[in-house]
Amino acid sequence: MKSTRRTFLKTSAMALAGSSLWARELLAAKPPKELLGIQLYSVRDEMKADPRGTLQQIAKMGYKHVEHAGYANGKFYGSTPVEFKKILADLGLNMPTGHSVLGKQHYDAATKDFTDNWKKTVADSAEVGQQFVISPSMDESLRKDLDGLKRFLEVFNKCGELCQKSGVKFGYHNHDFEFYTKLNNMTMFDIIMQNTDAKLVAQQLDIGNMYGAGGRALDIMKKYPGRFESMHVKDEIKSDQGSMSGYESTILGKGVVPVKEIVELGRKMGGTKHFIIEQESYQGKTPLACIQEDLEIMKEWGFKFI
Repeated sequence: MKSTRRTFLKTSAMALAGSSLWARELLAAKPPKELLGIQLYSVRDEMKADPRGTLQQIAKMGYKHVEHAGYANGKFYGSTPVEFKKILADLGLNMPTGHSVLGKQHYDAATKDFTDNWKKTVADSAEVGQQFVISPSMDESLRKDLDGLKRFLEVFNKCGELCQKSGVKFGYHNHDFEFYTKLNNMTMFDIIMQNTDAKLVAQQLDIGNMYGAGGRALDIMKKYPGRFESMHVKDEIKSDQGSMSGYESTILGKGVVPVKEIVELGRKMGGTKHFIIEQESYQGKTPLACIQEDLEIMKEWGFKFI
């Protein structure tokens, strides 16, 4: 059967279109690059006193990404979303993630809708450039009975749907109470993991907060593979002053947490792409000196992030 020129061109065009579609699908399927950032709670007093100057010092250290813990009244550390995004951009920084507590006061069960205040929180997070809106705690009143907790976790899933409309993803960040609190013989952490939709609610695994309460990040990632899109990279030492079940954070590699091994497993099994350094206690050093040392240790361990 002879092929006419018209048939040849039509066939070629279809093949080219198919090839282009395949290339787009391959590109779309490519996982996002890993990034390394710093949680600004590590330098909370400095950010309160001089946000721009502190961010400038962070940028000079070599950090490219920050995670906030300073959103209030529609502003990030006293600046509107547009203003703060420009401050970051001028310093070569961006803020792909941030902490804003989702409380029971932010959802009206009668109307089955979120408050305008919470909707603005999500909108402002998207405006400043965040990919994740992460709630870093849970009110104690929500931890007392299984049914009540499950109802609030359904609010988490609904918040995931709300966030998706703004192009961001909702997430939750653990402390220690999720591991020492048990309801019906289940840890609160397991209840959270089993009652949140991974497509709607990301998990930010704080590998240090859990330690004193018996949580072990390596075991958790093996139990729930692929669930931890973000990680707080943190080490711990035993301390009488420790706020996390008798432990406090310290320079990476100086404590009891196998940080390097955990980060490696996060890359291989945890589904982790965002690695956020956090240090909240300093053992006599300045917070800025600590986070610079933490960054250098990650480099010494051979980790390369954007």
